[in-house]
Amino acid sequence: MKINGNALSPARFLVGGFAAMIIAGTVLLSLPIATKTGEFNFINALFTATSAVCVTGLVVVDTGTFYTIFGQVVIMLLILGGALGFMTSATIIFVLLGKRISLKDRLVIKEALNTYSIQGVVALIISIIKMAAFVIIAGSLLLSFRFVPQLGWSRGLFFSLFHAISAFGNAGFDLIGEYRSLTIYTGDYLVSGTILALFLFGGLGFTVVLDLFHKKKGVHFALHTRMVLFVTVLLLVTGTSLVYLLEFNNPETMGNLGAGNKLFAAFFTAATPRTAGFNILPTDLLHPATLFLLLLLMFIGASPASTGGGIKTTTFAVLLATIKAQITGNKEIVLFEKRIPENLVFKALTIVFLALSLIFTVIFFLVIVENKAVLDITFEVFSAFSTVGLSTGITPDLTTTGKALIIITMFTGRLGPLTMLLALTRKVHPVGVRYPEEKILIG
Repeated sequence: MKINGNALSPARFLVGGFAAMIIAGTVLLSLPIATKTGEFNFINALFTATSAVCVTGLVVVDTGTFYTIFGQVVIMLLILGGALGFMTSATIIFVLLGKRISLKDRLVIKEALNTYSIQGVVALIISIIKMAAFVIIAGSLLLSFRFVPQLGWSRGLFFSLFHAISAFGNAGFDLIGEYRSLTIYTGDYLVSGTILALFLFGGLGFTVVLDLFHKKKGVHFALHTRMVLFVTVLLLVTGTSLVYLLEFNNPETMGNLGAGNKLFAAFFTAATPRTAGFNILPTDLLHPATLFLLLLLMFIGASPASTGGGIKTTTFAVLLATIKAQITGNKEIVLFEKRIPENLVFKALTIVFLALSLIFTVIFFLVIVENKAVLDITFEVFSAFSTVGLSTGITPDLTTTGKALIIITMFTGRLGPLTMLLALTRKVHPVGVRYPEEKILIG
């Protein structure tokens, strides 16, 4: 890899890397041996490959019944590569082959993992791979206790591995069939509980998980870890409480469940928008108010350097702290008695603005080309941007134009709108000139 000026900046290299993975996946899923019908449909193959690499989970065909074992293995590998990230996957291959990781490679890894420094990035990637392998194997073993008795050894073990990778990667792909996701396992804590634990673990972020495991006695967690844990718990508790209240008497979802199952279903439903994509309650039968709540949770999403999407929990925390500082008249943004640098505040505001701009632009065009309810379209776009994969059921019926718009949204959401903007534009360097200041009216 050679980064020459802005031609191959870290942002552009990441965009190109993810695009290459999607193209390779599209080619493989277009082969006759990938589908049970042997039919070729480029836009469906591209959509599925993008959804897998971007760990989204939106599907235009049923993964469990449409694709052959070959096609399902391709999807599983695309999910794994997309979850770990292009540079993480490439780096581990370089390490195994004994190749040297150059300084320029490390700069791209730093960008991919959203870290502050290039120091120790290769060691961090090796730790991430070890952690991911351990979690996926553990999840597969737990799931095998259910799937092997039901499906036999070979199919049961493959089912277990596929769903463990999909859950850890926050992808939301499943092989259950008939677009049912985990709705037939609502009361099965072994399956739904294991899936829940896997996608929560993957959504925390690799750096947070490693910080939790490597914490030394008497040493405080990093500010980033504390922010992630605080916002994650806050969103889970708030989301669970609201889903429980909104769906408690809904006969189509939680109304007929027992008290314990209702609480678990509410917790799962509040956790999955951040950004797992699995569901144990039928999404299309949730109350409109619940769908709106899930929109907000999807938009916030998971944490940086994780397998999830959204604007990220830390971005949300910085925005809240900025609003608080503005209301209280404090000139400094403070979180956990630590001052947040001004450039991070600007970055957070930019990410939110770009994200909302993309989302509402795509919604606008989808409303024009698709004959669907506005809430269903809005839910679909938020789900695509936040790489969640939840849907009210309109994905398979989208037009070719609609599928193309969702593909762009998934791709941008996985890489981040700011990374995409930096990849598509030429960086403007400061010229050392300060312009005169003048106030304007705001609000």
